[in-house]
Amino acid sequence: MLDPSQLRKDLPAVVKALALRGITFDTERFSQLEARRKSVQVETEALQARRNAVSKAIGQLKSRGEDASKEMAESQQIPARLKELENDLAAVQGELNGWLMTIPNLPHASVPAGKDSDDNIEVRRWIPPGIATDADGNPQPLGFEARDHVTLGEPLGLDFETARKLSGARFMMLRGPMARLHRALAQFMLDLQTTEHGYQECYTPYIVNSSTLFGTGQLPKFKDDMFWVTKGGDDDASADQDDDTAQEDLYLISTSEITLAGSVRDTIVANEELPLKMTAHTPCFRSEAGSGGRDTRGMIRQHQFDKVEMVQIVHPDHSYDALEEMVGHAETVLQRLGVAYRVVLLCGGDMGFGAAKTYDLEVWLPAQNTWREISSVSNCEAFQARRMQARYRPEKGKPEYLHSLNGSGLAVGRALVAVLENHQQADGSVRIPEALRPYMGGVELMAVQG
Repeated sequence: MLDPSQLRKDLPAVVKALALRGITFDTERFSQLEARRKSVQVETEALQARRNAVSKAIGQLKSRGEDASKEMAESQQIPARLKELENDLAAVQGELNGWLMTIPNLPHASVPAGKDSDDNIEVRRWIPPGIATDADGNPQPLGFEARDHVTLGEPLGLDFETARKLSGARFMMLRGPMARLHRALAQFMLDLQTTEHGYQECYTPYIVNSSTLFGTGQLPKFKDDMFWVTKGGDDDASADQDDDTAQEDLYLISTSEITLAGSVRDTIVANEELPLKMTAHTPCFRSEAGSGGRDTRGMIRQHQFDKVEMVQIVHPDHSYDALEEMVGHAETVLQRLGVAYRVVLLCGGDMGFGAAKTYDLEVWLPAQNTWREISSVSNCEAFQARRMQARYRPEKGKPEYLHSLNGSGLAVGRALVAVLENHQQADGSVRIPEALRPYMGGVELMAVQG
């Protein structure tokens, strides 16, 4: 959530920053809410001062043996009015906070202006050793007609028909070699992030309450992108009196960023404990509302997919160093897998809701002859922390808001696509990257048995 004090101190700067994201901030609405808030607060302070003065006057009159009935009558009316003002202030603050919950984060000064992905800026690219490039710096064609991951994967155990029968469109089932490769990728990523990059491995819930989603920014804006959970067993409600999940709506997580970052909600972290670096491998569930039928073939855009997530909770002074570090952690995965990628700085109009600055990693897919996103790494600054009330205690002074960062390290399904397409052979087999072979029982080549 945006900092209300920043809005009050420098509204034009906030309006200008949001314009870089294509957002028109309603200054008139904000000014009206602020005027109401100030009016209530001024009256409250005046009435509190009057209450104190009347109380003092009553004491003085009584000490002199004089009649204080008029002052006492007035003092008895003040609490009711103060309660009314308290309710009025809560209503104004509630309306303001509810509105601000729908406003995205302010972009960092280094974020370029732009409307969409066409305005993003490539920062660098990495091509595996021995891979030739064309005039545009893209990997040369494979030397044979590239098969896409569906054509490659189906003979090896990629089964969309069974998944469709079980669940519907945009689900997948993996069998045999494909299931093992998927597991190998996730295990490799987890091991890399924990043993080399210093993240703590976590196992998190796959179902969360609405408070958690409000804290990390998925609600209220992205409610239609979430899968909601309905609890059954109403007849057994008496047996579940200690189950506080009945008090809030429940949702399937769309990323373990929600649970990892949400773990510090309503927490004051000791300064010496920072940074907190967490990773988790979870399924992710997204309804893909509004995706407009994009990527209906294959594994690129699914309702259920797996991801190894990276989250860092850091001191505000260190968050941009942490951002660059996390991008490097995601890059290492792709380099070990031996696939070409590029790092792209997103423009204001293409960034996610909670991000102040985002880098995307895009992997090369030979069958599509293009770059496709495989990881997104963002610094949310204090945007999530303010919503979550996640703070740290400095050496001196009051607790302050933390900065939170998140990134894919990586999306497992898209990494599977990248491995299949980039390491395919002319006969339809797939060479297993060396980094994955220990997780594949030493297998070097994945091929149809026959």
